[in-house]
Parts: sequence; structure tokens; C-alpha cells
Amino acid sequence: MRRYVNIACLCLLTATAGAQSFQQIELNKDWQFSSTDENTWRSATVPGTVHTDLMAHHLIPDPYVGMNEKSVQWVDKKNWQYKTTFSVTKEMLQHDWLALDFKGLDTYVDIYINDDSIASSANMFVPLKAQIKQKVKEGNNTLRLVFHSPIRHDMHNFLNDDVIYPAGNDASDIPLSVYARKAPYHYGWDWGPRLVTSGIWRPVYLEYGNKASIEDVYLQQKQLTDKSATILAQLKFQTTTKKKYTVKIESPDKLFAAVTKQYEGDSTSASFTIAKPRRWWPNGLGEQFLYKVNVSLYDGTELLQSRALKIGLRTLEVVNKPDSMGVSFFVKVNGRPVFMKGADYIPLDNFLPRVTNARFAKLFADMKTSHFNMVRVWGGGTYEEDRFYELADENGILVWQDLLFACSTYPTPKILKSVAEELAANITRLRNHPSLALWCGNNEIGVAIDHWGWKEGYGYTEKQWADMKAGYDEFFNVQIPKIIQQFDTERFYFPSSPISNWSTKKDFTIGDNHYWGVWHGMEWFEAFDERIPRFMSEYGFQSFPDIQTVKQFTTEKDRDIYSPVMLSHQKSLSRGNAAIKTYLLHYYKEPKDFESFLYVNHVLQAEGMKMGIEAHRRAMPFCMGTLYWQLDDCWPGPSWSSIDYYGRWKAMQYFVKKAYTPVLVSNTVKNANLKTYIISDEIKDQKATLQMKLMDFAGRVLWEKSLDVNIVANKSVVVHEISLDSIMQPADSGKVILYTKVVNGDKLWSENVYYFAKTKDLELPDPEMEIAYPAFDTTATGIVITAKKLAKNVFLQYDDPEVQFSDNYFDLLPGEKRQIWFNKKVPADKLKVISLRDTFKN
Repeated sequence: MRRYVNIACLCLLTATAGAQSFQQIELNKDWQFSSTDENTWRSATVPGTVHTDLMAHHLIPDPYVGMNEKSVQWVDKKNWQYKTTFSVTKEMLQHDWLALDFKGLDTYVDIYINDDSIASSANMFVPLKAQIKQKVKEGNNTLRLVFHSPIRHDMHNFLNDDVIYPAGNDASDIPLSVYARKAPYHYGWDWGPRLVTSGIWRPVYLEYGNKASIEDVYLQQKQLTDKSATILAQLKFQTTTKKKYTVKIESPDKLFAAVTKQYEGDSTSASFTIAKPRRWWPNGLGEQFLYKVNVSLYDGTELLQSRALKIGLRTLEVVNKPDSMGVSFFVKVNGRPVFMKGADYIPLDNFLPRVTNARFAKLFADMKTSHFNMVRVWGGGTYEEDRFYELADENGILVWQDLLFACSTYPTPKILKSVAEELAANITRLRNHPSLALWCGNNEIGVAIDHWGWKEGYGYTEKQWADMKAGYDEFFNVQIPKIIQQFDTERFYFPSSPISNWSTKKDFTIGDNHYWGVWHGMEWFEAFDERIPRFMSEYGFQSFPDIQTVKQFTTEKDRDIYSPVMLSHQKSLSRGNAAIKTYLLHYYKEPKDFESFLYVNHVLQAEGMKMGIEAHRRAMPFCMGTLYWQLDDCWPGPSWSSIDYYGRWKAMQYFVKKAYTPVLVSNTVKNANLKTYIISDEIKDQKATLQMKLMDFAGRVLWEKSLDVNIVANKSVVVHEISLDSIMQPADSGKVILYTKVVNGDKLWSENVYYFAKTKDLELPDPEMEIAYPAFDTTATGIVITAKKLAKNVFLQYDDPEVQFSDNYFDLLPGEKRQIWFNKKVPADKLKVISLRDTFKN
């Protein structure tokens, strides 16, 4: 009899489910702002920032242009306020509760309704919900938020402390960023401006409902086999009327049986089972299948609220333990060790509300097409928008999530309570995402304490230094792990990245590493072949953006890397331009002009990073990941990025796409022997043909060989080795190339060109390129390029950041004909095509 009652209940709930009583209205219109010492109110955009509102009214110049950044530093010294009027109806007031939900407030703010104080906030990363039913009246109500200057607010902390906390990123003479739970990069970094924002940076909602509402749904995977998956749904509610309620968990696609449960109180849990589950895989290894899950809350047959979620089913383990080679660090997904390929991500703008879903979508499309399977959300930025993690789920990009601490120590006892709220809010928000791989406590603080000379550099006493180290250990090794364990018991946490430094050979055998011998240590790119860690989570080389992006923030007279404007955008002041020029002249001939310098700098960065990526992949399974610094930019200027602020791919991104291909052929010379590797990330072994050809720059073949190979799955294998003396004369090193490719029938899996000398020592000929502009079909445009002799680093340029090429900065072999596709039509007379030889001074 009980069985029939349950079925009847299910049918009744399904049949009577209509509009839910829970309602939410975004307050995004009719906002105004002013400074608190003025009485002039102007229109504002919410979500937004004070800086962008001031720009909209032409009260400050665009800080990204020229040297304007310096002229807007006064903005963060003032207090600002925002206000709007919202209407409350009689029907709203008849509901059990009425609240304002602030998704993100930046940062120190007091909130008033009809001039009555209702709440305050002091953490940019913590949402705030305020019950307001007793504070509002029927009709119009005024909401006002007063934002206190982060600089004025935190100055007293600095003055009252007996130590100065290290914060080398902070571009002010007085480092205050350590006191604010606010995006650290807002205070400056060595790739971005100092623009300390305030404002309502995420949406504000007016919401109301009856009796109870859903506060959180945690879909915890408890068991996963090929036969079934068991999911424990842990639910929390906000309840104004205590009674029995019913929760229903169902699949809108009918992929698992619905579950209903009655409960009393503010929480409950229920399990459901999925038969023959489809697994979620990282990009390149399988599908990113997501199960839709609807959770509905009922009072009898009245629908109070419904939530739609998605989950992906996978097992994921971070293996960080001693082994025969040292201490491992690798990611195992669905029982399979996976070589991680990706980059470190910074926020896409200093003014975060300007980042649209379209920009996120473009970035993830770029990552997916470039064969990424991981992105590291770096600890000096922010916990990203929900859409960021949704796109990671959909595209199979695992997320390494740093907590928001970077390159400094912090006044940990003073901020622990706020950080606990921050972690609770963001862990619960993100933990359902299958893409979320791990939590990392901070960026580089652990290694900095041991190796950056802070004790001596800041003149700490023995007691001060001991207290600072003890505070660090308590915070990242005791308190934070406790909080994470409370909300996310399954995921790996470690306190600091990197685990090891890069000063000794042993460092590279222990965990993850940030290798900065290239760039900061001024070691040449060849060091990448030797300095290989178990997992490379940060390394890079800087470049300027291309000329079209430089034009966005300069005038013609500014286009010299040592002009005041260019220097104001070069935030790596201690090394920056000097390092770029030193490396460039070591590997390349001096470019003939400014525009040529930018192009050669792109190629320099790309070629150097290619060496690093290929060395890491050749070294698997000793090395099991390569995440380069950095993927993107927050403003236009020189940085380590592979994609600039406007979304333009630098040469590096095109090179990364090839270096991250699932099957890679890679060549290197060791002990006068030429070794050819094939590296595979594939799940199965595969048959293929390796073709090798040594030729001069005119196309004359000096040596060639073809052999059938078995490409071993998930492994790096030397498939051919030969002494250099047997195939070429030493005098030919600047006149020849080795071209290798891996094919299966007509399918090209990977190709590579290997040079035996520095580029500046190559005797590059006039390639005699010919270009044709056919339309390949009605929706796309492209060109066909032919070269009679070697054309090195062929570069296509067009003044539109939305135009992306199927390939760029590539080497065109003698006699080769190559088709390049564009994603939109480009007039032939507006397209520029050059090769490296065109940049020489003579």
C-alpha cells in the first residue's frame, strides 16, 4: 500500500507544479553615484565600479591609455556612494520574507534602506543577504550603499602594526593590500596597473518567498563504477515557518529515478542512483557529459522553489607522494594518469564587471582548440564567475583553484574570521563542478619565506620573523585545511605552490615547481631542457602585444619601448625591457624598426616557450604537467601572456596549440645524437608513419627516412636516434632544417621543424612567397601561401581582434603550398603577410 501512496505523491507533485513562490528581481536600473563629500548624483551602471562610472561621465580619462593610470590614483582615496529606488508591492509584503541579495560588494561598505542601516560588508569575495521586510514600506524605497576608501580604511592598520608585511606587488609606497580581502592584483602587479576599485561588482537581487527556500544543494558523488553511480544530495534551507516539507530530486532527461523525501528543520539529505553512468572526461580524452538535476521544494503540492543543476561523474586524484624519482605530483582522472596541459589565468580586466560571458566563452574556446585540459586560477585574482566554471565543465578544462593569497605574508589572526566566511561561501558555490580539481592555499608564499630573503630585507627581529612564520603555518597548514575539510571533503588541498624551489637539482624532483631561471634568472632557453620538474605549474617569458594593440594605448610618437608611455605600461620594472632585448639579441638579428621589434619579440617568446613545453612532454612520466605563465591579460601592455587584452593570439598561442597536440613529434640533440620522440596523450596505442627529412633552405633533400611506428598510449618514447655526424656536416648547421611529421594515411597528426643553430646564425634566403586570395566557400575566407625557399615565421596581420587565423607565425617549407583559414572575411588589400627575413636591418 505504501508503494502506491508514493507513486501517487510523485504524480501529484509533477501535475501541480506551477510557478514557484520564490521570486527574484535584479536591481540593475536607475542607479546613481556620487562621492560622499559632494551632493552631485550621476547615473551609474550596476554591476560596475567607480572608475568605469567616472569614465562614462568623462570625469577621468581611460586609465589604459597613455600614462592616464597615474592621473586616476586619487579615485581610491575618496569615499563613494550608490543609490537607487526600488518598488515594493503589497503582494510582496504579504510574503513571509523579503531580502536583498548582494552577490559581490567591493569592498568596505555600509548599506542603508530609507536611511536606516541594515548591513555592512568588508570582504569582496563574500556575498551578503539582508532581510528587509521590517525596513521597507509599500511603494518606493531608497537603497544606498556607502563605500569607504580601501586606502583610508586600511591605513590605520598599517600605522598600528609593528611590522611591514611583504607585498612586492603593491605599487604604492605604503603596502596596504595585505589588510583587505580584495583582489590583490588591484593594487598592482608586474604585468598590470594599480587601480584599486570600489563598487557593486556583482548583481543585486530583491527576492521574496514563503515558508522556506533552498540555501544550498551539494551533490556529492559517493560511488562510481561502470555499473552505477550513487549521489548523496545534501540540502540546506532557510525556513521561516517550521513544518514538514517535501523535496523532490529528479532528472529532466529521465536518466535516473526521481526521489522524494519529507523533512523538518533546516537540512536533509537524500541519495539517488544513476545506472550505467556516462563519465566526464578532460578535453581530449572523452566526452564532457553533464547530468541535469532538478531539485524542488514543496509545501504539500505548493511549489516553493526549484533549482536546476548539472553534475559530471568522474574520479579525480592528485598523487603527491614519494616515489623512486623523488616526490610525485600528477592528476589521475577516472583511474588514468593524465599529463596536464594548460596555463595560469589572471582576471580578464582590472574592472571585473566589464568581463562578459562572450569573453569567457572566447577564452574557453581558445583553450579547447589549443588542447588545454587544465587552467590554474591564480591566487592574486578572484574566485571567478559561475559562468567561468560552467564553461570549464562544458569544455573539459580542469580548474586548479588557488585561494586568494599571493606573494606576501598576511596579518592572519585579524583576517581569519573573514577568510572563513570567504571560503565557506566560495567552496559551497564551486564544489559541484566536475572541472574543479584541487584547492591550493596560496601562490609562492611558502617558497618565498624560505628563499626570498624577506627576514633580512625587511629587517625583522628574530621574534617578529618567528611570529610571522608561525602565523603562516597556523593559517595555511591548520586553519584553512579545517575549513576546506568541513565543506569539501573529497578534493586535494596543499598549502602553497610551488612545493619546491628552483635553486638546486633536488628541487626539481619534488612536487610542483615555478621555474624562473629563464627570465628572472637570465638563463637561456636551452635551460628548459635540463630544468624539468615533476610538475611545472609556472614559468614564462615576456612579450609586448602586437602593433595593433599597442596603437590602442599610444600615439605614433610613443612607439618606442623606452618612451614614457611604453615604460608606464611595462610593469616589470626591474627586468622587463632589458631582459627582452638581451634575449632577443642573443637569438635574433636586430630588428629594423619598432613594429618589427614587436613581431620578433612575439617569435622569441613563442620559440622559447615551445622549447619548454616540448621538454616537459618528452620527460613524462617524470614530469606530468606544464602550466605556463600566463594565459591572458587584464589590460593592454607587455606581459607573459599568450593572448592579449583584446583577445588577439600572440605567436605563443599558435605555438602552444601545436605543442599541446595529443600526439606530438619532438626532436632534440643530446651528446651529438639527434633524438626523435613521439609523445601521446591518447587512450589507445595507434599505428602511424614517421617521416624525417633533412633539407637545405632551398629544398634540396640531404637525408630522409620513413618508418612505421607504434604510438604508445599515454607515454613519451624515443622512436629514432642517429648521430649528427652521420647525416650532416657541422658547417651546415645554419643552412639546414630537419622536418619531421607523424601521419596515418592522409591524416597529419603532428609536424615539427628543428633548427641546428640560433636563428640569428641562419642564412635565411628570400623565400619568394606568392599569395593567392580565393574564397574557399560562401562563409569563410582564406589565403594560399607558396614559398620557393624557406619562409621562417610567416606572419599574417589584420587590424581586428576578432579575426583569428587557422595558423600563424609558421614556417613554410621550400615548395610548400599552405591554406590558411580566417574566421571572418578579410579584404585582401588590408591583410599584411611577412616572414622573419623582412625584419632584418640589412
